[in-house]
Amino acid sequence: MSASKLWPLHLLIVSGLALIVIGHTILTTQWLHELGPKGLVVGASCIALGLTCSLPTKIYLTILLMRREHKG
Repeated sequence: MSASKLWPLHLLIVSGLALIVIGHTILTTQWLHELGPKGLVVGASCIALGLTCSLPTKIYLTILLMRREHKG
């Protein structure tokens, strides 16, 4: 697969990592005290969505790299 076809996967990885950082920021700053229990839900949802976005694409890219190394 060419690099031009992989840009959506890279975009998903970056957006997933950004969501993880945003969720962590929500859970560790004063926003959590202002939002109350909804803040926990929002922060945990951001982290869960970030993991959902980034993990499968990382696995797919790892498989592609393993195939490339195997071909030589």
